[in-house]
Amino acid sequence: MCGLAGYLSVQWPAADALTRLEAMTDVIVKRGPDSQGHWIDAAAGIALGHRRLAIVDLSPAGHQPMVSSSGRYVIAFNGEIYNHLLLRKELEGMDCRASLAMTPAGWRGHSDTETLLAGFDTWGIQSTVEKCLGMFAFAVWDKQTRTLTLGRDRLGEKPLYYGWQGQGQHGTFLFGSELKALNAHPGFAASIDRDALCLLLRHNCIPAPYSIYQGIAKLEPGCLLSVSLAQLEPKLVRYWSAASVAMAGCATPFGGTPDQAVDALESLLKSAVQQQMMADVPLGAFLSGGIDSSTVVALMQAQSSHPVKTFTIGFNEEGYNEAVHAKAVAKHLGTEHTELYVSPQQALDVIPRLPSLYCEPFSDSSQIPTFLVSQLARQQVTVSLSGDAGDELFCGYNRYVLADKLWRKLSVLPAPSRRLAARALASLSPSRWNSLLGPAQGLLPSSLRQANLGEKLHKAAGVLASGNVNALYLGLVSHWDDPASVVIGGTEPPTLLTGNAPALDGLDDIQRMMALDALTYLPDDILAKVDRAGMGVSLEGRVPFLDHRVVEFAWTLPQSMKLRDGVGKWVLRQVLYRHVPKELIERPKMGFGVPISDWLRGPLRHWAEDLLDEARLRREGYFHPAPIRQKWAEHLSGARNWQHHLWDVLMFQAWLAENEA
Repeated sequence: MCGLAGYLSVQWPAADALTRLEAMTDVIVKRGPDSQGHWIDAAAGIALGHRRLAIVDLSPAGHQPMVSSSGRYVIAFNGEIYNHLLLRKELEGMDCRASLAMTPAGWRGHSDTETLLAGFDTWGIQSTVEKCLGMFAFAVWDKQTRTLTLGRDRLGEKPLYYGWQGQGQHGTFLFGSELKALNAHPGFAASIDRDALCLLLRHNCIPAPYSIYQGIAKLEPGCLLSVSLAQLEPKLVRYWSAASVAMAGCATPFGGTPDQAVDALESLLKSAVQQQMMADVPLGAFLSGGIDSSTVVALMQAQSSHPVKTFTIGFNEEGYNEAVHAKAVAKHLGTEHTELYVSPQQALDVIPRLPSLYCEPFSDSSQIPTFLVSQLARQQVTVSLSGDAGDELFCGYNRYVLADKLWRKLSVLPAPSRRLAARALASLSPSRWNSLLGPAQGLLPSSLRQANLGEKLHKAAGVLASGNVNALYLGLVSHWDDPASVVIGGTEPPTLLTGNAPALDGLDDIQRMMALDALTYLPDDILAKVDRAGMGVSLEGRVPFLDHRVVEFAWTLPQSMKLRDGVGKWVLRQVLYRHVPKELIERPKMGFGVPISDWLRGPLRHWAEDLLDEARLRREGYFHPAPIRQKWAEHLSGARNWQHHLWDVLMFQAWLAENEA
């Protein structure tokens, strides 16, 4: 895991080219505290910078930017190629020593970066990338064609931003692992994109290809981008598509028995886990005690000669603590387990750090516990595996079944009737509904009573108004329903969820939701969160479920092997039950969160009030104050729970204060 940055300039800044590059890499030192490197070709107008977190080949032979033995390619690389030793054997068997990054005595070192360059020399960039198993983002300069190529892994584990800044002779193409690296270049305009701000309010993150800054984009997963001074318009090539994989898998389903499916999945996951345990530094895993992380840890321990280091954080607040379950799983598997019970103050202390951890505003509040568990793990290890992506691949989110059931019931009602019912439910405030229905709820058994029933009825009104299952699902995963009415001068741009959805032919409604999550929520929220939290403490995170062989196999499995009797992850559960007793795992799904709602009414109230101050909102000019102040007042009174909506605004406000200071 590392960080990269650089620029391609039309007019070369001869006097301070290195100074500019060093400024870009200095601000991402947490991504690579072990060493730094810079490579400049003034005649070509290109500068590549790198910060190294040494994981494989700790020697100087792994230093970057690295030049291929042919001298043609120069690369700054972030990530890991898990099958690079197999690629080396393939290269060595081709009798192409002259093109390999090898001295007469052999390879210079054993880094995957050296292997990657040898592949570029032999097979070309795209063909090499297609052979790679791994997570990565890179920038490679081709001296022969004077072309810069940026690349990102298939599922979007590693980030990469890019874009032209300036016009004509003053134009500079900037790129880097984080926006803060681009921001350090003097040519960066730092103009906030109000349309992207609308996306933040809906999704609690800014989906690719958008970023918070005008003219700057995220490279989408599975893509290569090329640009040169002769071809200023970036050319994008998609070498792998999650949407295509989903459609192909559903079109050619697995034909074996359920037991054979479990065997095949376990074999693939064991291989993925084994390859991702490759490291020359201490390695461990996050363990929540849930299905996904427990499966990863079980397969790690099954292939390890010593106890695997596992890490969990716990909370004393009821409804937020999984540490007791993780401890039980760790004891059964025999791991070397470390747990930390976090006080509310320890969690609150993370909040001032969030604007610097996230290079653009990000408002998934599980960012707080994710950082805390990364911080805990980094005290003992440099690499940690996680169980992310199991929900998207094996139908784990409750909302999939909920949305499907709701739509099956609602779709039999005429649309005018649904809209009329929605207006009726929304005609009374949640507090008024609570007052009216409170006495009736008192007659019900405690197990059937609903907390804040009025809030749930208002959410139901939004569901009733949906015109189709796609609109219903969008409503379930959205925060602000009409963010453009809140952002001054903002227009919500189309995304895969709001207008640019892929065809996804052959997928049923639940499979479609899973695919859209894999294309959007997974890379833009989950993986961004894990990357920034880990890199904030110089910890490399790895995700075995995102081995693309596992992903491709998962999409061939019939839905009946994922969802049975309303419960998801059937096939994955069967793999886990071979290693961990069922009774240690079976329990209601619990989110990885913190009690933001209560904190906003308590210890965070003054902090939030300052950021949401009406005069401040008017002065800064990004938000219409009225809807925000209304939600803030309703939240403080307890009439409504607007924690997600308010957290979206608060994270932007805190980020703005940090970046405009």
